[in-house]
Amino acid sequence: MKRPWNLSNIPIYSLATYEGEKLNMNICTYVSAVSMNPKRYMVAVYHPTQSLQNLHNSTTALLQLLGRQHLSLVTTLGKKSGRQYDKEAYLKKKGVLEVWNDKRVLTNCAALMEVEKIWSKDAGDHTMFLFDVTRFKTNHGNVLMLDDLREKKLVRM
Repeated sequence: MKRPWNLSNIPIYSLATYEGEKLNMNICTYVSAVSMNPKRYMVAVYHPTQSLQNLHNSTTALLQLLGRQHLSLVTTLGKKSGRQYDKEAYLKKKGVLEVWNDKRVLTNCAALMEVEKIWSKDAGDHTMFLFDVTRFKTNHGNVLMLDDLREKKLVRM
């Protein structure tokens, strides 16, 4: 039997963070809308990652709701460290980047949200960030879900 926190089939996100012009992306499953007005999201970011370092040095990021077509990117974005691996070069080589609101993002995401950091708090092996959504765009409803990762054996639960 699955543990309670593994029962839900939740959407898969990627958080695009920037160090100056340098792009990094990760995989996020600990993401939740926490307010309707203003629209706010909680995102937990794993320690110690390039994404976490970038967020500590920046006030904004881009939360990307992934589509099923992004399944092949999950291993690289989620299991390789941006500290040792150039994810931006990998994504450019694969031809899966576009520009939205002057920032590089993954092509054809189900949705994009520009977010502004309100606060952060240590939460165990992750740091929890509260963000205001400042802009958003919805493209389609073909969302990549945790069960898709389970089916392809990309995660164990």
